[in-house]
Parts: sequence; C-alpha cells; structure tokens
Amino acid sequence: MQRRRFLAAGGALIALPPAFAHHGWSSFDLARPIYLEGRAVSVAWRNPHAELVLELPAEPKLPPDLATRALPAQTAPVDGPALLKAATLPKRRDRRWAVELAPLTRMNAWQVAEIKPGDTVGLLGFTFAEEKGEAILRVEYLWSGGKVAGLRSSPA
Repeated sequence: MQRRRFLAAGGALIALPPAFAHHGWSSFDLARPIYLEGRAVSVAWRNPHAELVLELPAEPKLPPDLATRALPAQTAPVDGPALLKAATLPKRRDRRWAVELAPLTRMNAWQVAEIKPGDTVGLLGFTFAEEKGEAILRVEYLWSGGKVAGLRSSPA
C-alpha cells in the first residue's frame, strides 16, 4: 500500500507544469545584456521570484546616460560598468516581455518597493541565446522608484 502512495506522489510531481521547476542561467546569453524600459502591465510579487509583464513603448530607446549610471558598490568592481556599456536593445520586436526578478527576500533586502501595474521600470538583464523562444528577461539590474538594485546579489 505504501508503495502505491509513493508511486502516486511521484507521478503527481512529474505531472506538475514546468513553471514550477526551478531553473538556472545556463540557457541565457550572459554575453549580451539587454536593456528594457516600460510600464508594468501585471505583477506577481511572490516567491520563488517576483515576476512582471513589461510593455515597451512603440519605439524603445537606450537611455543616453545608461553607460554612465551609478551602480551598487559591490557590483562596480565586478562587471557592472561593462554590462552597462555593452547593453543593447533586443532585436526582436515583442511589445510585451515576461520579466523574472529576484526572490522576495532579496527584493526586501534591496528595499525595492513593490512594483504595481502602471509603474515604469528600467531593466538590464539577459534573454535566451539568439533571442530564441519566448520574450523573457532575467534581470541583473532594476531601476525603480529612483533607485537601482543589483538583483543577483544582496546589498553590501
């Protein structure tokens, strides 16, 4: 009887949708940082990480000051300025992007106020290699409410 319960529980886990699976950064092109700026259409402020759908303007542009923006102290000596200088707009023309932020504990550590639908945010992150697949951005830096947060690390 216990074997049947074990097999049933294992089968139920296998049947879960892929969205419940944790995923790493290996499928993202870390050599090509992408900059997006737009309006949050929907927001899911929850774990395993906060998410939002970002709507881009009809003609997205890189901010003229992007390469010289101040970044959190602990990221500056690592790769922050290089990422800002290398940032580009996506080649794909999707107006809406699914955006993956950090876990809520890290968002709270950075004191990022909960993003609400209608808020404007700037994001620097990575999408899939060769921009294949869905329009998804994993965020490295978030500009929101006049602050910048480095989402792959905790504040210094």
